Amino acid sequence: MITRGAGDWTLHLAGEPEAAIDLDDHDPDRRAELAEADGLDRVLVAPSSPLGIEELPAGEAEPLLAAYHQGVAELPAPFGAWAAVGLAAPDPAALSRLLDEGFVGACIGADALADPAGYDRLGPVLETLERRDAPLLIHPGPAAGAPEAAPGWWAALTGYVAAMQTAWYAFAVWGRPAHPELRVCFAMLAGLAPVQRERLLARGGAAGRDPGVFLDVSSYAERAVDAVLREIGVDQLVFGSDRPVIAPRELPFGDAVRVAIRERNPSRLLGTMAVESAV
Repeated sequence: MITRGAGDWTLHLAGEPEAAIDLDDHDPDRRAELAEADGLDRVLVAPSSPLGIEELPAGEAEPLLAAYHQGVAELPAPFGAWAAVGLAAPDPAALSRLLDEGFVGACIGADALADPAGYDRLGPVLETLERRDAPLLIHPGPAAGAPEAAPGWWAALTGYVAAMQTAWYAFAVWGRPAHPELRVCFAMLAGLAPVQRERLLARGGAAGRDPGVFLDVSSYAERAVDAVLREIGVDQLVFGSDRPVIAPRELPFGDAVRVAIRERNPSRLLGTMAVESAV
């Protein structure tokens, strides 16, 4: 929820402390200038799943999601966008229309794809993406309530990470068998789930590489990205950021890694013939 008082805007998120919003941080012209300074020629905007709009009853969610789709569709270059999906009444036909309008794929909260029931409920939506050769972005949804007096970073290091790790394993166990051609991108390096490979193998799990699965590096820097690189290689990483909350950071891995993360891999994720530079 966002509230306004005495000229100031405040963001209220489940499990997080209140945060002031500076509207200048969201000015499209300013953000376009920042993208150019970062060397990006395409930027894809995702819905803010932690707000929980997609989880509202259908009658409440639909006008808000429509406003999101209308707003991001009107953004100037270099912006594109991921479509949002209402979870109370997932509508594959509506998603197909949004793909026709230029949305690159769909963004769904991690908690919605954490078990077989989630994949059953969202199966028609995922089948639409698969049939249309469009990718899925899995992003943290609303955080669980934080303990009383928890520090402000609590949700970012607990609920969001746990949800992304769960979604990573759930996709491997239930999502991939049901959707063998679906390309998927996990935000925030899937909560570093790939780094748990040794523990997964020790517990009897399989840890083969899936070329249709990608991880965006948002909110992480050199040490975490290096750890994931050692487990899965460079071909599944794509550039992403949490701007304006956290500005993107340059990764000091050389030109070959830079080209892979910013150009080659995003092109493969998006299914585009032309090389894109970022998601």
